[in-house]
This record gives sequence, C-alpha cells and structure tokens, in this order.
Amino acid sequence: MFFILKLYREIWYNIIMKKVLSLFKNYKKEIILAPSLKLLEALIDLITPIIVSLIIKKGIEEGDVSYIIKMVILMGGLALIGLVLSISGQFFAAKAAVNYSRDLRSNLFKKLNSLSFSSIDELGVSSIINRMTNDVVIVQNGVNLTLRLFLRSPFIVFGSAICATILYPKLSIIFWISIPVLIIIVYLIMKLSIKGNRIVQERLDDVLNHNRENLTGVRVLRAFTMEEKEIAENEKKVKNLEKRQLIVERISNLLNPLTFLIVNVSIILLIYFGALDVKDNLTDAAIIIALYNYFAQILIELIKMANLVFTITKAITSLKRIAFIMNYDDQEVLVDSKVINDDYLSFNNVSLDYTLDNNDDKDSLNNISFKINKGDKIGIIGGTGSGKTSLVSLILKFYLPTKGQIIYKGKDLLSYKEKDLRDEIGLVMQKPVLFKGTIKSNLEFGKSYSEQEILNALDLACCTDIVQKKEDGINSVVEMAGRNFSGGQKQRLSIARILLRKPEILIFDDSTSALDYQTELSLRHNLNNLTYQPTIFMISQRTSSIEMCDKIIVLDDGKLVGFDTHENLVKNNKIYQEIYYTTVERGDEG
Repeated sequence: MFFILKLYREIWYNIIMKKVLSLFKNYKKEIILAPSLKLLEALIDLITPIIVSLIIKKGIEEGDVSYIIKMVILMGGLALIGLVLSISGQFFAAKAAVNYSRDLRSNLFKKLNSLSFSSIDELGVSSIINRMTNDVVIVQNGVNLTLRLFLRSPFIVFGSAICATILYPKLSIIFWISIPVLIIIVYLIMKLSIKGNRIVQERLDDVLNHNRENLTGVRVLRAFTMEEKEIAENEKKVKNLEKRQLIVERISNLLNPLTFLIVNVSIILLIYFGALDVKDNLTDAAIIIALYNYFAQILIELIKMANLVFTITKAITSLKRIAFIMNYDDQEVLVDSKVINDDYLSFNNVSLDYTLDNNDDKDSLNNISFKINKGDKIGIIGGTGSGKTSLVSLILKFYLPTKGQIIYKGKDLLSYKEKDLRDEIGLVMQKPVLFKGTIKSNLEFGKSYSEQEILNALDLACCTDIVQKKEDGINSVVEMAGRNFSGGQKQRLSIARILLRKPEILIFDDSTSALDYQTELSLRHNLNNLTYQPTIFMISQRTSSIEMCDKIIVLDDGKLVGFDTHENLVKNNKIYQEIYYTTVERGDEG
C-alpha cells in the first residue's frame, strides 16, 4: 500500500533517524526472514479460497468424493505448513525486535553518559527516563508488529483483488473501488495519529516530571502539609494527558468501524450482483463464494492493519524522540592547547549563564577573576544561590563559561579533554552518592586498590569506625542509594573514595555539612596534612570550615566580592563579616 511505502521511505531517508535505524544492520537475517516467512504464509491463505471453490465445483456438484478427500488433505497440509511459517516468522520478528530494543537502550545510555550537564538540564531527567523506558518499549512493539505485517497484510489485500480479477473480472471492480477508499481512510487516520501521539508523549513527560519532583521532595511536602495541593496539581496534569489520549484513541478507533462499513457494503454488493449472475448462469456459486472469502480475508487483514497503523504511528513518534537524543549535538569543546602563561589556575573575567541568553542580569557568575597557586587551600563561601557550586562546576567542565577564560597549568581549560581533566580533579558533593554493592566496590569505583590503601583512605576521611562496626568490614553490603548509611557516613565514605585517587585538585562542595564539629575538625586536620599536597577547594556555609584556608573566595549573587585571608576578610569585607558573626552567634564556630 502506497502510504506504507511512503512512510518507510520517509523514515529511512530522515537524517535524524539514521543513527537509530543503523542498529538494524546487526539483524539482517531476522529482518529478511520474518516478513519473507509471513509472505509465504499469506500465499497459502490466497490459495485456500481457490481450493474451496474447486471442492464445491468439482467435488460437491459432480459428487466426486475422492476429489474432495484429496483437496481436504491438501488444505490440511497447507494449513500445517502455514502454521510452521507463521510461528517461524513471528519468532524471527520477536528476536529482531527484542535485540534491537536492547541495542537501542545500550546506545541511548552510552549517549546520555556523554552529554554535558547543561544538555541534561535542557532535556530534562524525567523526559530522558521516559525515552529510555516507555519509548523503547513502544518502538520494540512497533518493530515486532511491522516485521510480521508490513508485507503480509498489503500482499493479502492486493493479492485478493488480483485473484478476484482472475476468477471473475466483472465483479472484481468492487475490489478495485473499495481498496483505494480503504487506503485513503487508513492514511488520513495515521497522519492525524502521529501528531497526536507526539503531544501525548510530551504530556506524559510532564506527568513523570511532576511525579519525580514529588517523590524526591516528599518529606518537604509533608512537612508543609502540601499533599492536597500536589494531588490536585497531579490530577490536573493527568487529566490533560487523558484528554489528549482520548483524542488520539477516538481518531484511531474510527479505523475499524469505517473499514468494516466499506468492506460490508462491498460484500453486500458482491453477493447481490453475484446472485444475479448465478441466476442468469453467467457464473457459478463456487466463484462467488471464493470472492466472498477473499473479501473476508481483506477484512481480517484490514483489522490487523488498523492495529499495525496505530502501533507504528506511536513507534515512529517514540523513535524520533529517541533519535533526537542520539543526534543531540553535544560535542566536547576543545581549543588550541598553546601555553598562554604560567598560571596554575586562574579565572579571567569569567561569566556563566545557564540560560545562554547573554543577559548579564541572569548570569549565575558574573565577571569572576582570581588566581591561585598549586597546593593552595581555597575556601569558597556565600549565601544560597551566590554561585559557589557553579564556580567549581566550571573547573570540572561540567558547564562551559559563557564569557571569559579559565587557565589551568598555563593553558586554556577548554584545551583539556574532559576525561583527562577529571582524572586530575576529585569532587565530593554535598549530597553524596553511593551505589549498590559493597563499601569496597564503592571506594574503588573503577580502579583497584590494595586493602591497606583503602584502610589509609578510610582513616584520613575519619570513617574507620563505620567499617569497624560492620561485620564484614570493607566487604559490607551497601544497599541501593546507600540507604543503610546515614548522611554523615555517606559524606565521609565519599571523601575516602576521592582521597584514594589522590587527584591534583580536591573539591569539597559543602561535603562536611552533615558532620559534627569534632569529626569535621579531625577531617580538616587530615586534609591539611596530606603528604602529596593537592590544591583544595572547600565550599562551606560555615566560616569555621574554611578559616584555615590560604585564601577565601566570597561570592554574592554571582559576583566576586572578596578574595583574601580569613583575618583580612573579617576586618574588611562586609559580606564575610555578616556570615562570620551570624555563625558565631549561632555557635557554628565551635
């Protein structure tokens, strides 16, 4: 059917789809065998009405019992062959679909792990999860059904019309009129469904994003008794999704009634005019019965086609959403690696705007400049939203500066490959992440260390007691997301994990916030006495955590308002004074 051929051509020649469709090359055998076997099965189905007409004409009308028996045996044999062909075709279709979806997930996961933080922010975590799960399943079902039916059903439809033309050309005109009408109906419904399914998937993303946000912040919601408000908001979003799904379903549900109507009207016309011709001895009843059987086959195949059209339109929408990520332009930015100066690490008029709209008023960091030496211990402090985490994210190339230049070891930071750069820099986040496994597997994380090295790192991170309390020591189980450890324990284990690597630069993003004062004091002492003397960035909300640093960066609303020692900042910097005296009054200074 031309609309299917047009559809397949559009898919194959669509540049954005090439990367996801190229995965099919691994399953050429299955892709050829599945439709071919189903095509042979369809050929047997086309032969069957002719055999039935012969049984009626030569067997029943002439009373030839032996002929009837031979034809029945032949039909039984063909039915058995058809069953084998059908099962085999479906097996290869399922194999290709399942393996393709597996490769699609793997490649999608690989692509997602190569995306920058800004790209992930732009795509949205909930939308990404929806594409990796729901969209891949929809594509798998689409591939399976397409391989089974995309040749078989059109072959049956047109084959039935051709066989009818051969058997009785006069009445075959009914076939050739009804089939184009059916094709137009299927094409229009498919076209409307594709657009509707895209909107459905977008609204599903919205629902998933809201659910994820609620589950992540469930404690906050309950603390503020906001359950009813969020339930109402969720119902609103679900109803919007339901409304769009109903529109798509209603459009798709028109297919069966309309095809039934056209086919049944055609059958009525066939029987009426056929009966007149039989009465006038222009043909015999066996031919009319064969024609009726062909129409019945067309009806069955059109029902299958309706299911195929609905499934394939959803699959195309999902495949395009997946292809969008696979083709997402997120190439690593690399510039010339020429030596600029002898700075170890310096920021030169650096700004960062997450929205990329070049509006200075929206910059997360604005015109930041400072210079530090190798081995310096640098504190970073400021109010909430002042840009502390944004600043260290630039050092790791999690985000790229929208203005200015960062120098690292005399070269532009953008001249370093992300992998090489991050091998030299260790980051411990405020909300540490532990993975399911053991303490040892979490500490090693991709690189093996001796037991003594692990124990030394645990001691430096002040978490030897955590391991000693566990029956299996460093081989103790870590549950999903480290839920069998407290916040402070996870922070200390994350610090031990970074210390094992011995990176040139250590970044602690408020990663001691869950520690008591005595433990934090011991940890600071251990960090200050590391034998290999790394450069350390210590982000904190408390001046006591950073007062021993060589220099302290003070940020306020994305601007650098201070860069000096603790003593000088206490005397001369208003912002730092406010933070210092506030924490002293609260008793945070110990």
